[in-house]
Amino acid sequence: QVQLVESGGGLVQAGGSLRLSCAVSGGTFSMYVMGWFRQAPGKERELVAGINWNGGGTSYADSVKGRSTISRDNAKNTVYLQMNSLKPEDTVIYYCAANRGTTSSAPRDYDYWGQGTQVTVSS
Repeated sequence: QVQLVESGGGLVQAGGSLRLSCAVSGGTFSMYVMGWFRQAPGKERELVAGINWNGGGTSYADSVKGRSTISRDNAKNTVYLQMNSLKPEDTVIYYCAANRGTTSSAPRDYDYWGQGTQVTVSS
């Protein structure tokens, strides 16, 4: 059974930084495309950042491009999302997800999900 556990969320002031982590167990992490998603109330879940199996390819939503960096450590079965220059509009629950197929921005293509971690940015 594949499990994803996020950590690193919390309360930060606007302009601050957070580093989210997602530890994956029970599967072959190095074979997964990984993604960080977020979902605001009343809105669809959207891909914030994605990374391919070896970290050689990444993608970002326009809303976080230039402010965030996704990375992975296959030896630690962990994917990270470094978020800088945080804005109040970044306040939302962030989810980590694993995809056994090819890179995709569609939530339906991801097979495994974490429980989410709350990020709150105060103005």
